[in-house]
Amino acid sequence: MIYPIVLYGDPVLKKGAEDIPHGEDIKELVADMFDTMYAASGVGLAAPQIGKSIRLFVVDDRPMMEEDEEGIKKAFINPEILEEDGEPWAFEEGCLSIPGIREDVKRNAIVKIKYYDEDWNEHIEEFDDIHARVIQHEYDHIEGILFTDYITSFKKRLIKGKLANISKGKVDADYRVKVPVKR
Repeated sequence: MIYPIVLYGDPVLKKGAEDIPHGEDIKELVADMFDTMYAASGVGLAAPQIGKSIRLFVVDDRPMMEEDEEGIKKAFINPEILEEDGEPWAFEEGCLSIPGIREDVKRNAIVKIKYYDEDWNEHIEEFDDIHARVIQHEYDHIEGILFTDYITSFKKRLIKGKLANISKGKVDADYRVKVPVKR
């Protein structure tokens, strides 16, 4: 099943997500999240982006890799960043929930993370470079943080109108989206 992507302005994107009960069968949801991510041409997708406030994200950064580099394809369940290290570096990030906006974000070069896979096997792994960046971006989603939270107030003022339009559904995305409900 391909879910619509929740757009900027929906409260679920700014809320810390809940742990998934250990052992719960989430294989179908993980598969659906990969399908949803691929349908939107993304390299990562967090559960809050499909309206589910749970600690789960998927990553497949292989499309970003050079021919001689190896990418990663993984599900991260109840992840916990143990350590961020290395020289912070800037890279232009975008987000499926904030279509059409890209900004430079500085992130640490290395991340050490503990997580479960979809079979509930525990892993502690270290990732670097673009792998670390994609993981940190998706991890932020389950913490209620968006990449726009890292940009300067000046740049935020410059994109304020675009963000307002996205939250109203005035957006050009080639995938299904869910517009925030007005209260």
